[in-house]
Amino acid sequence: MASFNKVILLGNLTRDPELRYTPKGQAVARLGLAVNRSYKTETGETKEEVTFIDVDAWGKQAELIGQYLKKGNPLFMEGRLKLDQWDDKNTGQKVSKLRVVMENFQFIGGNRAADGSGPGPASGSGFGAPSTPAPAPRQARPAPAAPATPEGGDAPSGEVDDVPF
Repeated sequence: MASFNKVILLGNLTRDPELRYTPKGQAVARLGLAVNRSYKTETGETKEEVTFIDVDAWGKQAELIGQYLKKGNPLFMEGRLKLDQWDDKNTGQKVSKLRVVMENFQFIGGNRAADGSGPGPASGSGFGAPSTPAPAPRQARPAPAAPATPEGGDAPSGEVDDVPF
């Protein structure tokens, strides 16, 4: 049976992230994300619908989010759905909650780093600490002619790819 579980969201934080650590020292951040949808009714009236989503981030991503984001900041993220189920202590009934577990994210927005309110412009994915603005793009240069390799063979040793970032 094939399956696919991927969520891509762009929204604003509904509260400051709660950063905590597990007994083994693993960082976990819980945050709320509001995602808006505007649409027109049959009568032409514009309506707005807001969906509130609970998100869990783990590890270095959780630490970055806890350090740089606060209520109202925009966030672009990818993750997966996770269904939590438990028995309510008071009623004994089964309770469930659908959450998103973050797998990757990007800071969104203008340069707020100057006033200390957040990361700089589009500060990359959650794989490293936000840094100064990215340098200007380099001019493209023609690639040197690469020697032919046998079918299925490896590139000649000593050859290094020119990575544009």
